Amino acid sequence: MQGIAAFALVILTACSSNKSVEPPVRDTHSFSNPHQVRVAHVELDLETVFEQRVLRGSATLSLSRTDSKAPLLLDTRDLEISRVESSLTQQGSFQPTRYELGAKDPILGSALTIHLEEKSAFVRIHYSTSPSSTALQWLEPAQTAGKKRPFLYTQSQAIHARSWIPLQDSPSVRVTYRARVRTPRDLIALMSARADFRLANRNEPPSGDYTFRMPHAIPSYLIALAVGDLDSRYLGYRTGVWAEPSVVEKAAKEFEDTERMIQATEKQFGPYTWLRYDILVLPPSFPFGGMENPLMTFATPTILAGDKSLVSLVAHELAHSWSGNLVSNATWRDFWLNEGFTVYVERRILGAVYGERRAVMEASLARQELEREMAGLSPKDQILHIDLEGRDPDDGFTQVPYEKGALFLTALEQAVGRDRFDHFLAAYFHKFQFQSITTKVFRDFLEKNLLASNPQAAAKVPVDEWITQPGIPASAPRFISDDFQAVEAAARSWQSGQAPAATSGMKEWNTHQWLHFLRVFPDTTTSATLARLDRAFAFSKSSNSEILFQWLLMSVRANHSVEKKLEEFLTTVGRRKFLKPLYEELVKTPAGRKKAETIFSIAKAGYHPIAAASIAAIFAKPHRQP
Repeated sequence: MQGIAAFALVILTACSSNKSVEPPVRDTHSFSNPHQVRVAHVELDLETVFEQRVLRGSATLSLSRTDSKAPLLLDTRDLEISRVESSLTQQGSFQPTRYELGAKDPILGSALTIHLEEKSAFVRIHYSTSPSSTALQWLEPAQTAGKKRPFLYTQSQAIHARSWIPLQDSPSVRVTYRARVRTPRDLIALMSARADFRLANRNEPPSGDYTFRMPHAIPSYLIALAVGDLDSRYLGYRTGVWAEPSVVEKAAKEFEDTERMIQATEKQFGPYTWLRYDILVLPPSFPFGGMENPLMTFATPTILAGDKSLVSLVAHELAHSWSGNLVSNATWRDFWLNEGFTVYVERRILGAVYGERRAVMEASLARQELEREMAGLSPKDQILHIDLEGRDPDDGFTQVPYEKGALFLTALEQAVGRDRFDHFLAAYFHKFQFQSITTKVFRDFLEKNLLASNPQAAAKVPVDEWITQPGIPASAPRFISDDFQAVEAAARSWQSGQAPAATSGMKEWNTHQWLHFLRVFPDTTTSATLARLDRAFAFSKSSNSEILFQWLLMSVRANHSVEKKLEEFLTTVGRRKFLKPLYEELVKTPAGRKKAETIFSIAKAGYHPIAAASIAAIFAKPHRQP
C-alpha cells in the first residue's frame, strides 16, 4: 500500500505543473446549465404513497451561481410541479418564484426553468412523481419474496433520476444530499447514503420515518431509494447485506467474502473512501445485475447460486467504488470510463480472492459474449467513445464499454507491466477522486503519466484505434484457460453424437466450465442433441440463472420444446441481460414472435419500466426472416 501511494504521489507531483482548465462539458442528455447555475446540494423530503404509486414532497437545491442573471435549468420527466420557491438563505423565508415547464422530449423529458432573484441561493420545488415514472418500480406483495408487503425501488441510471427528483441530471454535476423519507410503519427505507439509524438483526419495529446523508459529491444517477420489508446481517466491520427476511441468510452466506474483496482492492488501488459497503438484494424484477449506488449496491437475486459462482457481480459493483463512483464519466459517451475500468478491477479482485484460474475463465467467457454481440452491432456502436447525440443513453449499454474497455486496459497492463500499471491506476483514482471527467482528460493523463515515459510499450497499444474506431484491435489480449481444454473436447464428443467416457468427471465442473461447454455448441445444434444433453445433465432444472438462461437460449434457437420453463423464466426474472436475448431470439420466427407477445403481455406488469421499454422496442422493429 505504501509503495502504491508513494508512486502515485510521484506521478501527481510530476503532472501538477501541467494543470489546465477544461472548458465546460456539454452534456447532450441534459437541459441544465451548470456553467451558469450549478446545483451543489439536494435536500429531499419525500413521502412514499403506495396506494397511488407516487412519491410526494419537496426538493431543496443549494446553488452555486456564476451568472447572476441566468435562470436555473433543471431536468424533469413526468413530474407534477405544484409550486416553486426561492430564498437568499437556507433558513430564510422561501417566497414563490416564477417557473415554466417546457414541452416534453421523448428522450430527455421536460426542462424546468426557474427564474431567480439576483441573490437567490436556494430553490425549493414541491412536486409529486408519476405512477409511470421510468425510475420507480412499485411492487405488489405477490411480486416479493415474502408475499406480504409491497416494495419500492429506484433505478436512476442513466437519465432516470429526473423522473423522481427535479435536478441537473447530468453525470458532470456532482451533488451532496440529505433526505427524509416517510414510509408505512411496517417498511424500512434505505438509500445510497449514510442512514441515521443502525439495524442489523433488528429487534425494534420500523419507525416509518428515516433520514439519510451523503457527504461526498456524487452524480445524480447514483441517488437511490428502496422501501420494503427488509432485514440485515453484518458481513464484516464495514460490510453488510440487506434483503427480505426469507432471503437474507442465503445472501449473507453467498456474499461472505465481501470484506476480503475490499481488502484486495485497497492493496492494489488505494483506500476505500466510502466508510461502509452494504449490498441490498432486490426482488427478481430488478432490471440489471447490479447497480453501484454508493454505500448500498442494489443487486439481483439471480446471483444467489449457492456456490459463490456468480459473485463476480459483487466484485464488479464493489470495483465501482473506485471506478465510476470515485471517478465518474462526465457524459454518457464517456461511459466506458466507468465500466471498462470497473470490469478490469473486477477481474483483478477475482484473481486475488479466488485465484487467477477463475479470473481467466471469466475473462474468456466475457470475450466470447463481446464478440458475439459485436457481430450484430453497427460500427458506430462498436466504439468506446460512442456518439449518442439524439439517442437514449441506454442505447450505449452494450458489452462494448464493459468488455472492450477492459481489454484496452489489459493491453496497457501487458505493455507496461502489472506493477507499473497498478501504480498508474492508483494515481489516476487519487488524482480525479470525486470528479467527473471526459475521455480527453483520461487520454491526456495516460499520455503524460504512462505512455510518454514508455515509448516502446506505447507503440504496442494503438490508443486511438481502441477509443475511436469500431471493432477489436488485432493486438487485443486473448485469455487462454487450461480448464476449458477438457470442456471443448467433451463438447466435440457430444456434438459428434457420442458421449465422452469422462461424463462422470464433467459433473465436477464449475459454473464457468459448464457455460463454456454450452457455448461451444453451434447455433445449428439440433433439438435431439439438446434432449440428450438435458437427460444427462438436467440443464432445464438448473437453479443457476446463468446456466439456465444459456440453456433456454439454445433451446429457442433449436425450436426445442421448453415452453413451460421459458414462460416461467420470463415471467419471474426481470434482469434485462436475460430478457433481451431471449425475446430477440423468439421474434425471429412468426411462431416465436406470437409466443413472445403472449408471454410479454403476462410478464410486462412485473418488469421494471426500463426492462419493459427494452422489450417493447424489440417488438417495434420490423420482422425479418432469419
